[in-house]
Amino acid sequence: MARTTTRPAKSAAYLVLGMHRSGTSAVTQLLALAGAELPQNVMPGDEHNAKGYFEPWKIALFNDARLRAAGSAWDDVFALPYTALPKADEAAWTARALALYRDEFGDARFPLLKDPRVSVLAPMWRQVLKTVGLPARAVIPVRSPLAVAGSLARRDRFPVEKSVLLWCVYMLAAELYSRDLPRAFVSYDGLLADWRGEVGRIETAHGAPLPRMSPHAEAQIDQFLTGDLRHNAGGGDLAAVPIVGPLAKTVHDWFEAAAVGPHPPLAPLEAAAVQIAELKAKMGVFVSPVTSALSAVSAELDEERQQRQRERLHTQEIETELVLLRRERAAIEGQVDAMLATR
Repeated sequence: MARTTTRPAKSAAYLVLGMHRSGTSAVTQLLALAGAELPQNVMPGDEHNAKGYFEPWKIALFNDARLRAAGSAWDDVFALPYTALPKADEAAWTARALALYRDEFGDARFPLLKDPRVSVLAPMWRQVLKTVGLPARAVIPVRSPLAVAGSLARRDRFPVEKSVLLWCVYMLAAELYSRDLPRAFVSYDGLLADWRGEVGRIETAHGAPLPRMSPHAEAQIDQFLTGDLRHNAGGGDLAAVPIVGPLAKTVHDWFEAAAVGPHPPLAPLEAAAVQIAELKAKMGVFVSPVTSALSAVSAELDEERQQRQRERLHTQEIETELVLLRRERAAIEGQVDAMLATR
């Protein structure tokens, strides 16, 4: 694996940007095993992702609330560009984001922030990193939007047109808000086939090695990045998707090219953003505000689920500690009995 020869001169934050269900979890775990630091509260796995999301659930809930404050939601197909709030409100939300960051990451030298919503809220989160004095490095996974659509159809019952357009919006936001950062575009299929090659590309793009890659870390990554992470192959004709297919193919072709070589000219992405703006002007009035309301309910349910998960984990820890204490007590009693018998 090609690696740079010098250590990073100073700390840096890692931002995993891109669309939900597009390989962000796999990239995040790789970076975490290689030394980047996850936040305090990470979303556990479930039936849709057994190996875990590695997503900061408190930050995700906060981001949902910030999107709702602007009349949006995580599945808003018109969430680009970033909607700034009135100056005082924007400052208040940024201050809340800063406090949450400090609670979750403390003094981490290489904090790892993975929440797809950060892609469309990047201006706010980049201001947070600027305030704490950390430069950012971006990693953007690239996966077929049809594979993402298959996953969202299974989990959220989204129609393919919505999922594909949503993928375009998140990927365009990830690219737009990271243009001035060291960044790497990572093929999801390439990651599963040869993660060492992808790590080499990440380090070259960042101009620095990952914080703590080691033989032990490599062995852990080998165990994690297995074929069972590929739940949806993403086959089919992307251009044939009604309404948004040709647009999505243009965007996907750009990102696939960026994931294997030099970044292509930006003109196709800028043209795609214009097309989406035109769609918003024509169809935005038909997007129901119920999406934002559902997002609020979903956020409340997620918070309750996370609380129950924490309680279960805490109970398991107590039970484990109790078993150990009982064993220790039995061992001590055995020693005492032996001493009495000797006397």
